[in-house]
Amino acid sequence: MTKRILIVGGGYVGMYTALRLQRALGRDEARITVIDADSYMTYQPFLPEAAAGNLEPRHVIVPLRRVLRRCRVINGWVTRIDTASRTVDFEPRPGEARRIGYDLLVVAVGSISRTLPIPGLAECGIGFKTVEEAIHLRNQVLAQLDLAASTDDQAARRRALTFAFVGAGYAGVEAIAELEDMARDACRYFPAIERSDMSWYLIEATGRILPEVGPEMGRWTLEQLRARGIDVRLGTRLNSAENGHVELDDGTSFDTATLVWTAGVKPHPVVGSGDLPLDEKGRVRATAELTVEGHENVFCAGDSAAVPDLTRPGEFCAPNAQHAVRQAKVLAGNVVATLRGRPLVPYRHAYAGSVASLGLHKGVAQIYGRKLRGPLAWFVHRTYHLSRIPTFNRKVRVLVDWTLALFFPREIAALGALSDPRREFEYAARGRSS
Repeated sequence: MTKRILIVGGGYVGMYTALRLQRALGRDEARITVIDADSYMTYQPFLPEAAAGNLEPRHVIVPLRRVLRRCRVINGWVTRIDTASRTVDFEPRPGEARRIGYDLLVVAVGSISRTLPIPGLAECGIGFKTVEEAIHLRNQVLAQLDLAASTDDQAARRRALTFAFVGAGYAGVEAIAELEDMARDACRYFPAIERSDMSWYLIEATGRILPEVGPEMGRWTLEQLRARGIDVRLGTRLNSAENGHVELDDGTSFDTATLVWTAGVKPHPVVGSGDLPLDEKGRVRATAELTVEGHENVFCAGDSAAVPDLTRPGEFCAPNAQHAVRQAKVLAGNVVATLRGRPLVPYRHAYAGSVASLGLHKGVAQIYGRKLRGPLAWFVHRTYHLSRIPTFNRKVRVLVDWTLALFFPREIAALGALSDPRREFEYAARGRSS
């Protein structure tokens, strides 16, 4: 009898699991369905480069239907997971909600930004987890340079040229480093703007940045950012951001039109919508074999799962891309083993290290205990992620983008109308009717 495999989520875990399953299983063994709100998987480590204009945004996403040709991909939202009845409640973008049944379920919904009830944050802030956010931030920074170069109002100019990032993990450090590098490069086309006219703030509640690369390399990164004029505030919290007026708990205040929130993630709320067992952080309780505790036919991995780290007893795997990709390989193998009555394999992977880009030709890395910095770390960062991004098609497109960037300058046009594409037509329609 053909089994129904349902994969909720089309990110790292969801896409890689589906890709392996369609290769390993015969058509008469299983029907694979993937549910995700988007029709593509985003390779998040390349978002900073997409925001800075080093990569074409379309080249950091992988169309699900192109790579998952033997799977059924449906777009919409799962609102409830009911393991007791082996069903999920599904809401498509258009149309009525319906219930979808399964024999084996893979929960791979990932994470969302972890926000705090800070006044003004929801109205003024933006995250940095999606390609849409990366495109918006690129347009936002360039649009603020355009505004500052076009006004004589000093208050408006200072507001436009002030950029604030909250959270100094990977996302925050790479985002501010790449965008500051882009803005610095763009200044040569704005005679009225000097690099010293811009103010860049990186606000971090703890006492260190980039904890993933170790204390020594974190301190080196801190020195590099400060040497570039980035005001890094450690042990500092955001108190308020109402109407773009930022107030920090150290007494500092300033106005900004650009507030980026990268202060951590939390499991997708759908995991708490049904009867899945959760831990105190809202993650799905997983076994070392990547099944959900108490449910042999439900699997989970990635940011939304509390997967035991067998290399560090008592701890759990970190929510990062390195673990997600490797967990997907084991998870897919265990799904096949379940269908064929074979024993499951536990997930065990020692952390290889971390790499981070700090702008063009700048980087930091710690790989198997070896510390790298500067251009060599930047090269390792690019090489590693080029090898990790799925499909030969995307590898070639990314490589071509990088090659062209060696010979041509970055584009500095702000395409702000992308977020409001009907504005020009509505203006024309109003003008005709008046």
